[in-house]
Amino acid sequence: MLKRKLIAVAVGVSALVGASSIAYADQPYIPLISKGFQHQFWQAVKAGAEQSAKANNVRITFEGPETEAMVDKQIDMLSAALAKNPQALGIAALDSKAAIPLLKRAQNSKIPVIAFDSGVDSDIPLTTCSTDNLAAAALAADKMAELIGNAGEVGVIVHDQTSRTGVERRDGFLNEIKAKHPNIKIVSVQYGGGDHLKSAEIAKAMIQSNPNIKGIFGANEGSAEGAAIGVKESGKKLVLIGFDSGKEQKEDITSGLMAGAITQNPVGIGKCVVDSAVKALKGENLPKKVDTGFYWYDKTNMNDPKIAAVLYD
Repeated sequence: MLKRKLIAVAVGVSALVGASSIAYADQPYIPLISKGFQHQFWQAVKAGAEQSAKANNVRITFEGPETEAMVDKQIDMLSAALAKNPQALGIAALDSKAAIPLLKRAQNSKIPVIAFDSGVDSDIPLTTCSTDNLAAAALAADKMAELIGNAGEVGVIVHDQTSRTGVERRDGFLNEIKAKHPNIKIVSVQYGGGDHLKSAEIAKAMIQSNPNIKGIFGANEGSAEGAAIGVKESGKKLVLIGFDSGKEQKEDITSGLMAGAITQNPVGIGKCVVDSAVKALKGENLPKKVDTGFYWYDKTNMNDPKIAAVLYD
């Protein structure tokens, strides 16, 4: 009797496992390779991707290296993801050129590639879900000009000079200053790898080397957080403008340490990349780029429902 019961249980478990495997196999697999996990921004992107995955009945994984300076590790993650023969792929490239050979492999294997947050120097991605970084950084430049009286010295701290977001936010800010605010001088452009501690040291050195500096622009969450730490520790009173959101930036804006920042729509970016991958798998045509939007926020409008909806903790 006991033997018969054990056999029945074993058969039942086997049936359940088999059913689960079949259901799992029916779900398209879409790995998403992000730039990292150290910023709250990426957690918000992940949340949006998971919402879309659930709605579209697809399976995703979301991973990235420990820091945004680890280009080689991201390439390894991309290679490992391709080895699993996914149905589609999402990539937020740390280096706009380094990922291209692997993306060509994906293309040759008929795996649709969707870029998000930061594109690559190639037409392989069917679309890119991202902020218009040139326009967003130009808005940051205009706000900086307004807040420092349209004249004086300004420094810029950028996360990198290899990703499209780093290059476009840097150039968007610098080009707008050059074109519209000739009485503002950019005294330094430095790269902190998106690391808040390194960016803090850069900010302090920038302030020490340029005693007349009036403002600093931090081009992503880590750069802005670090700049705020550096400004606070230096004791210098200046205009600090950031990019992205996150708990620390919101607290710095509320306290007045940071004048304001540009927020993206990270949940929207996450939804967009999975939605786009699903459309590609269905054979639908995609636009070459999807602008997921951006807003200026400061302590006067942080509670506006439209703004609050794209801020994250």
